[in-house]
Amino acid sequence: MQLDVCEIFLSLQGESTYTGLPSVFVRLSGCNLNCSYCDTLYARDESFTMDFNYIFKKIESFNCRLVEITGGEPLLQDNTKALINELIVRDFLVLLETNGSLPIKNIHPQCIKIVDIKCPSSKESKSFAMENLKFLTDQDELKFVIGTREDYCFAKSFVLKKILNRDMTKIHFSPVFDKIKPDTLASWIIDDRLPVRMSMQAHKIIWDKDKRGV
Repeated sequence: MQLDVCEIFLSLQGESTYTGLPSVFVRLSGCNLNCSYCDTLYARDESFTMDFNYIFKKIESFNCRLVEITGGEPLLQDNTKALINELIVRDFLVLLETNGSLPIKNIHPQCIKIVDIKCPSSKESKSFAMENLKFLTDQDELKFVIGTREDYCFAKSFVLKKILNRDMTKIHFSPVFDKIKPDTLASWIIDDRLPVRMSMQAHKIIWDKDKRGV
């Protein structure tokens, strides 16, 4: 089996509750959305066809048991689920980062899904597949990328009306880098006593915000 891959690299987790941990990133090519703040536009077009044997050898060369499958949008490719299954069989801890627009129903139950819910400033706020809420497990995480006050109000309303029964420590409000000051978002969360996790993109703080492969 094969996948269209943009890049595979070792870095630190920059987002999610796994932030700071060394992780192998498998960035797959292609995306079905066009978010206004996208920081991986190159993943739409840069593509190298790799068979599974090559992908596994590359991953194993880093000697790291945490692997994130990301994109682009990884669920656009039919073989992504098979890659996840095989990595889990090989005893890797697997994270899947997805934009939330495609079904997550048949993802391996041991895979930790990090699912975006797009806010208005993304220009893709109608893309979320609401049925995906039914297929989230207790280990899965949700992410709202916040660029404006409108985004914050959208995310807050979504949380309070649709997912208040979930573990709030796995619901992330993340400021768009260079679009909104972190202390502004922090103050909104504190003022509203909203029990969500504010998440920074740690890799953009550690390294240059435009640096690839980190």
